[in-house]
Amino acid sequence: MKVPLLDLKIQYQHHKKELDEAVLKIAESQYFILGSEVEKMEKAFCKYLKCKYAVGVSSGTDALLLALMAIGIKPGDEIIVPTYSFFSTAGVVSRLNAIPVFTDIDPITFNINPEDIKRKITPNTKAIIPVHLYGQSCEMDKVVEVAKANNIKIIEDGAQAIGAQYKDGGYVGTIGDIGCFSFFPSKNLGCYGDGGLTVTNDPFLAEQLEIMRVHGGKQKYYHKVIGGNFRLDAIQAAVINVKLPYLYDWSAKRRENAELYNKLFIENKLADRVGATEFDKNNKILLPKAVFKKKSNSVKNYHIYNQYIIRTQERDDLRKYLTEKGIGNEIYYPVPFHKQECFSNLNIGESKFPVAESACNTSIALPIFPELTEEQITFVVKSISEFIN
Repeated sequence: MKVPLLDLKIQYQHHKKELDEAVLKIAESQYFILGSEVEKMEKAFCKYLKCKYAVGVSSGTDALLLALMAIGIKPGDEIIVPTYSFFSTAGVVSRLNAIPVFTDIDPITFNINPEDIKRKITPNTKAIIPVHLYGQSCEMDKVVEVAKANNIKIIEDGAQAIGAQYKDGGYVGTIGDIGCFSFFPSKNLGCYGDGGLTVTNDPFLAEQLEIMRVHGGKQKYYHKVIGGNFRLDAIQAAVINVKLPYLYDWSAKRRENAELYNKLFIENKLADRVGATEFDKNNKILLPKAVFKKKSNSVKNYHIYNQYIIRTQERDDLRKYLTEKGIGNEIYYPVPFHKQECFSNLNIGESKFPVAESACNTSIALPIFPELTEEQITFVVKSISEFIN
């Protein structure tokens, strides 16, 4: 049995008529950049995420870069980021000649460690970028508390967490000053290329985002500030407009798949609970845990599982075994930022990142896409059980 890490063709076949019509409509209009489809998408996200402003942009990376520009980040400013994330989180900081300051991560969620944030703040700290990794919210109460106490901005990296929620609060991306999302095809809500979104409840920041998205001006050829070409194209917006109504159900199916994985791994005695952080005889693999639970059952979006990550001390051998059996897998991420060659000029000092380094050496992503069948999940678990036992 073949089990791909992700199969976008199934989703396309389910919604082929709607998607084809949406793309054809743009082709017939010959209006490809921004325009009514982008405006429609922005309004839809304001309603979906319960925020005041949404600005469609060219990618998740550009969303982060634009957000930092909008809050006025300058060369030499320090931005606190987790050392364990996709490269854009730190890369955009360096592109502005600002300084990424790395923190370790939480051992259960792999999200930024709020206590380490406190240790890394200096008079030059201007912002924090908490990353809602794999689809689960950071501990935003503590992040907001630290930010307010030190008068620094919060740019939420929700690239993997569109639609996720935090406790009884709002959607991720709407808790800090600016939220950033990615519509890369592999995301829970993906378009047909690169695309992204910024959201905010601050009218001044919304205006800055809109102006800087188009080379720093509202009127063509007149520029108030230095911006960039961060415009979203109409085809990507049209695809998102078709897919957004299905996002809730897709996220729910991902959670069901994650729960089935956890159940089967425990039944196969590879683990005795979710959320363990140490390997032992009862936990040969470590299972992910959705940490933040809402008090009510009115809304069920917490962890949306953009990735389903397990940990094993035999990760590299397991990965080879799964690949040979036709089971898709990936490592998110093999090298932390503080060990990347491009950041070797930074003064890391005596900082230690044991949790992130352990995650890099032991974590592996398994298939979790919504169309995954129970038979496929059972086959994946059986294969891992055969390997480990």
